[in-house]
Amino acid sequence: MKKLLSLAMAAAMCLTLTACGNGGTSTPQSSQPNPSNSSNSSVIGGADSSTEIVTTDSDLAYIQNKGTLIVGITEFEPMDYQNSDGEWIGFDADLAKAFAESLGVEVKFQVIDWSNKVFELDGKTIDVVWNGMTLNDEVMAAMECSNPYFDNAQVVIVPADVADKYQTVESVQDLAFAVESGSAAQAQADEHNFTYTEVEDQATTLMEVNSGTSDASIIDYLMAKAMIGPGTGYENLTFTVSLNSEQYGVGFRKGSDMAAALNEFFKTSYADGTMQEIAETYNIADKLVAQ
Repeated sequence: MKKLLSLAMAAAMCLTLTACGNGGTSTPQSSQPNPSNSSNSSVIGGADSSTEIVTTDSDLAYIQNKGTLIVGITEFEPMDYQNSDGEWIGFDADLAKAFAESLGVEVKFQVIDWSNKVFELDGKTIDVVWNGMTLNDEVMAAMECSNPYFDNAQVVIVPADVADKYQTVESVQDLAFAVESGSAAQAQADEHNFTYTEVEDQATTLMEVNSGTSDASIIDYLMAKAMIGPGTGYENLTFTVSLNSEQYGVGFRKGSDMAAALNEFFKTSYADGTMQEIAETYNIADKLVAQ
């Protein structure tokens, strides 16, 4: 009897081992969850999460999705400056507000170090550089730029009581200049081999000349019209030599579709008179470029 029981148990064990070694008889894989067969969409959260990470190459979609247009600026009257209530105003600021409204987003102004504007843009701490920016080869190589919207020039600023001595490039050659770091003014100073000190922004260059710390400065013509001479805070300063001719543009991240969107906004705003009205508010309509 014991021998019969032993033989029966051995036979049962053989059948069990045969079944385990045969993949075809195990539970079908299709009945089990398989992460490798899931959708290509990225998922965040736990196993029950259905939130997907949405990625896009569209800068316009990115900005509309987050609901804010962050505008990189410096203190630059008449383009971007603060009124007595601390609100950012100026031609660029007012137009940026209107553009943001057309996109259905809020606008936020962020003061930046002008020499680091491309790093700020690429790092997405700002979305656009909109601050009377000169369209030169360096800028256009680093950013996706809008069409030009203002004609401008870099001009030499000196005390009014000595202006008659400094009417040519040659006459200002030996002066000690103050220029904004990373600006078109600095580029002109380099091009003309001027001696200069780099400062934070264009407004500071005027303070330098006004205090006598520097002999002269180089700033944008449009800023000179707004900030120096009779009836301004710098009545004793004037501009003399025009060093170049240039145009302003707005800069986005390289490859951004925002530049095309802004160009369309420029066309519409120029056609309906909005751009001219804002420019007239700041007395600079004579230099506005037709869109």
